[in-house]
Formats: sequence, structure tokens, C-alpha cells
Amino acid sequence: MHCRKSFSLIGIIFIFLVGCATIPPVREALKEDLKVPAGRIEGNHFSGIRYPFNISVPSNWKMTTEFPDFLEELGYGKPSPMDKEQTELYAYNPKTKSNIQFDFTPAGRYSTFSQESIERLTTLATGSFKQELEEEHGKDVQAEIGPTTSYSLKGVQFAAKKYATYTIKGVKREQGWIYGFTEPYQIFVLYMILGKEGANDRQDMKKILDSFEFMLKK
Repeated sequence: MHCRKSFSLIGIIFIFLVGCATIPPVREALKEDLKVPAGRIEGNHFSGIRYPFNISVPSNWKMTTEFPDFLEELGYGKPSPMDKEQTELYAYNPKTKSNIQFDFTPAGRYSTFSQESIERLTTLATGSFKQELEEEHGKDVQAEIGPTTSYSLKGVQFAAKKYATYTIKGVKREQGWIYGFTEPYQIFVLYMILGKEGANDRQDMKKILDSFEFMLKK
């Protein structure tokens, strides 16, 4: 889960939820239509089209629906056009390179959710995070893991947050993930805050997440 687009949290959750396939379906089967544009960016505001959510960012941040090349330097794999899921939105501070990503994916027909299960699955991703961090940067990199906490996103039924801090080449990073569910979608938010220069980015990210709003299509 560290920095790869495959995002092991998604894999962990998929494996867990496949085990629920013995129960009757709780929703219609949904598929992501990648032919529909992710959304519209106007100034510092994003309006989702593929999925119904809105976000605003501070004036010193940028937004794009295309993968920013600098993320590869931070360890993120560039997504392929063949990927079944695509990141809906990238937001970043061009000066500090702190960044936040928003992914949506339809929930499975048999998947059921609660705040307890969301928090449990968010915590489970920690093991993959540590493993991938070690594979990419060696055993000498030690991560301090923060607690799993419930998280509030406007219009989202259940959500939880987890984060870790570690240092790479003398630069401290805070990397976190938020996993949420609101009928009928799973929501994945990944963020990274970089170094002393990103000290103000934490407050900016709070503003971005506070501006998030999911609005169910009527």
C-alpha cells in the first residue's frame, strides 16, 4: 500500500469482501465507466461527473485528473490506461510536493459495511504498508504508526483514517490513508506530507477534506 497504484488496501478489502459472497446480494452489480470523464475543474473547485463528489483546494494548490509525473519520484506507479480503476482526482502543492488522491470504486454486490468493519480493514492495510516500505527502502527505514480513528467526510456513511511517519534520505514524510463507504461506493483517499516545507500543508489538507462532499445522484 505504500506508494503503488495497485494500493494493497484495495486488495486486502477485495479479498475480505469476496468471503461475503455466500450471503444474498445487497445491491445491483455496478461497473466503473471509464469513458465518462472524472469531472470538471474550475479554478480551485472540482465537480465530479463519473462519481458525484465535490472538492475545493487552497489557491496555492493545483488539481488534475491526470497522473502528475513527480509522483513517480515519490514511489507511486504510473497507472495504465488498462487499469480497471482510475484515480478520480490528484491535488498537490507544487512547491512542497505534498499531495492527496481520491479514488472511488463500486462496492461489490455482496459487500456489507459498518464503522467497525471499515476501521478493521483500514488497520489491516498497515501490514502491507510496512512490507512495501521495507521492500522499497530497506529494513533500516522505521515507520511510526498512528492510531486508527474514525473520520468524517460529508455525505459518507462510514470512514476511518490511518497514517505513518518515516524518513527517507533525510526528509520526513507523513503518509496516510482514509477508507470510506457510502452506498454504493468505496472511497479511498491517499495523502503524503513532505518535510519541513510541508508544515502548512497539514492544515491545507484539512481544508481540502473538509470541503469534500458526496452527493448521491437522484
